[in-house]
This record gives sequence, C-alpha cells and structure tokens, in this order.
Amino acid sequence: MTFVPGEVVAPGDPRILLEGQWGHQPGLAVTVNSGSRLSFGFSGTGLQVLFDTDGLEVAPHLWVTVDDGEPTLHLIEQPVLELSVDDGRHTVELVVKDVNEFVNRWEPPFACAVSFAGLILDDRTTLRLGAQPGGPRFEFYGDSITQGVRALSADPESAGADGTKAYAYLTARAFGATSYQVGFGRQGVIKPGNGGVPAGPESFGWNFAGSRALRIAAPDLVVLNLGVNDDSLSADQYADYVRVVRAAYPGSTIVAVSPFSGKYAEEIAAGVKSLDDPAVHSVPTTGWITEADCTDGLHPSVVGHAKIAERLVPVLREITGLRLR
Repeated sequence: MTFVPGEVVAPGDPRILLEGQWGHQPGLAVTVNSGSRLSFGFSGTGLQVLFDTDGLEVAPHLWVTVDDGEPTLHLIEQPVLELSVDDGRHTVELVVKDVNEFVNRWEPPFACAVSFAGLILDDRTTLRLGAQPGGPRFEFYGDSITQGVRALSADPESAGADGTKAYAYLTARAFGATSYQVGFGRQGVIKPGNGGVPAGPESFGWNFAGSRALRIAAPDLVVLNLGVNDDSLSADQYADYVRVVRAAYPGSTIVAVSPFSGKYAEEIAAGVKSLDDPAVHSVPTTGWITEADCTDGLHPSVVGHAKIAERLVPVLREITGLRLR
C-alpha cells in the first residue's frame, strides 16, 4: 500500500512518551544511552518514524515492538522506519538496544546516537494521548555492564550488547519504575569512558556535552555501579563522587553497588560510611555472579544479568520499602 502522508508530529509532542536520558536539539530528541525508550499509541494503518542519521559512523541498534508482538531488531542506517499494520488501535515501543561505545557519542555531532526526529502519520492514522507512567523513578549510573555491553556474546561491538538485558533495565521493570539507565563503557569514578565521555562525576547531570539532564521530579532511588574500570580508587574519591550525586538530589535514596568482580568493595563501603548519611547505602556484591556467568570473564551474560537483578531487587525493596510491579 502506498504511504500517503498526513499529520507531522514533532519529537517533543506530549503524545509521545520519552523515557530515559534524552536531550533535545532543534527538532530532535537525542539519546546516547542504551535502555532509553520511546512509545506511543495510534489508531489507523501506519506511520513513519523519523531519525537524523547525518554523520553517523556506526548505526545504533533498536528493538521495535508493535502491540504484543516480539521485538524486532532495527539498525538506524536510514532516516525513515515505516510501520504498516492492519487498521485499528495499536501501541509502539522503541527501546535502544545499544549505542556503540567506541565512537564519539558525547560531543555533537555524534558518530553514534539515536536522534529521533518525530513521526509522519499516514492520512488514515491519528496519534493517541497515552497515560503517563505512575511508578517510582529510578536512575542507574554505571559503565559497560550497566550499558549491557557483551551481554549477548563476547563480541565487543553492538551485536554483542543489549541494554534491555542489563541488570538495570531488569531491576527497573521489576518495580514498574520510570528509569534513567546511564552506562558508559570504560568509564570509572576517575577514569573517562570510551567515546569521549568524561569520568563519572563530570558526566553526571548531563545527557551529553552541552545538554543538561533536566528532570521533572527527583528520583526516588539512585543506583551507582562505577569503579571496576578505575586503576586506583580511594574511599575519599568515592565519597566525593557520591557527594556530587547527593548535591543534585538532596532527598533521594542513593545505593552504591560495588563492582560485581569484588574490586574496590572495601573502599566503596568505607567511602559511603564516611558520609554519615542514612539515605546512602553500600551494597557489596561479591559472589553474586562468577566468571561462568560472564561472556568474557568480566561482563555478565544474559543469565548473569538476571542473577544480579534477582539479588538486587530484594535488597532495593528492603532499603526503599517500594513494592514490586
């Protein structure tokens, strides 16, 4: 069937729900983080999803789900993704599977990023206003493990990565939470990440360079999982990192999750203790997974991430008193 264009919908239209770390440029909503989502509902027969692909060196990976169907993989190599369905009421969810960590994704113009440019409805389709999320608000800050790198396989590129399999995504879904999943490969508390990303304290509060991360409300919970990439890390350095987060969110519960390899667990616990803040908690994770639960000895597999989430969810429930979905 020939596509006959109708209404053009801007990326900031309130009928489109953006979840996760999205920044805004003229005519665009941009994310450099795996696990970010956009969703909408419509009545009709189809539409086009628009992307800005200018300058991309590596195609970002998306999962696209229509109604209750299985997610299908889409690589953003072209500026138009066309969705055609039978006439009726439908829902669409697009989740960022991976934004490649090895090319520039911090300083615009990006070599890899999801730059959503809006929708074009066909002439028989109307966009519906959907319900806003009602669950708690979570934020996760971590490295390649939080990003979901090598979750599917030991392939270091996007083919081996999946942010929707990462412990952060699984944990947020268990609570029905609105989630900001911010993971940058190679990043540490002290060490910068791949793709031009600064170290944890310097990148915190930013979507990417020049774009502040604005929130309509402070998170109920902030989970920190940095440290494994640092060549050295003291308790004082970790405490300084947590102070940056606390300054931004004076009323939020903060949970410092030690690296799953056991690295710096003592320093992280000591740094948290030195803050003497009853709403900052240290969670040791040594023994939660083994090398057999990883694809390369360090990065958790799909099974490894599931095991982490199974251990983390009850811990967070006890700390926060929040109910599961």
